[in-house]
Amino acid sequence: MHLQGDMHTHTIASTHAYSTITENCQWAAKYGMKGIAMTDHAMKMPDSPHIWHFVNLGILPRKINGITVLRGIEANVVSDDGELDTSEKLLSGLEWVVASMHSACYTPSTPENHTKSWLKVAQNPQVDVIGHCTTAPFIFDYEKGVKAFKEYGKLVEINESSFACKRSPRRNVVELMKLCKKYEVPVVFDSDCHFCQLIGQTPKVAKIAEELDFPEKLIMNSDWEKIREYVLAKRPNLDI
Repeated sequence: MHLQGDMHTHTIASTHAYSTITENCQWAAKYGMKGIAMTDHAMKMPDSPHIWHFVNLGILPRKINGITVLRGIEANVVSDDGELDTSEKLLSGLEWVVASMHSACYTPSTPENHTKSWLKVAQNPQVDVIGHCTTAPFIFDYEKGVKAFKEYGKLVEINESSFACKRSPRRNVVELMKLCKKYEVPVVFDSDCHFCQLIGQTPKVAKIAEELDFPEKLIMNSDWEKIREYVLAKRPNLDI
């Protein structure tokens, strides 16, 4: 599957990643993509950039090597109440917000607590994407969650990196995708790339999609215009 956008990417601002935004865009252009979201880790992650990194994103050109760059963040879910480690003021100044659970920022507890947390995140108007919610430590009620994600207009991420690195068991990925197909919940297939040559590359996720006959119409970033429409519906003044 050819993706026109990769909506979850990292740069050397998150020090467990290895490429610059320029390098990421160079490879995105080589792969024939149209846009990416730059989503370095928010501040509670131990090796995250300083808040000034996010405040200063406006200095970036809209396009780098012909690739549209959405200035975003991967915010950390930090509690059973769905709190994020980022202020509403900061998020309101960004263009793309992925919300994810990481053990370094939110101690795993029970599926009931994780479900409660995701239902609260779903109600946060600043959040665009539910990030890698198939990871093993954070099992939750997928059906209840998917219904809430649809109700509140969130995109559900199917994350190549967490699956490829075995943080997301295959059965979790399959269950989530089946439910998104059943309830017609739009998704994004993301690399979560930490090295430029991996940008937009989701072969393992695409293989499962083929096996499940997952509808391409639900894969938002298979067509950049779908992403553009989604962004502009929430942020009509952006020049993208």
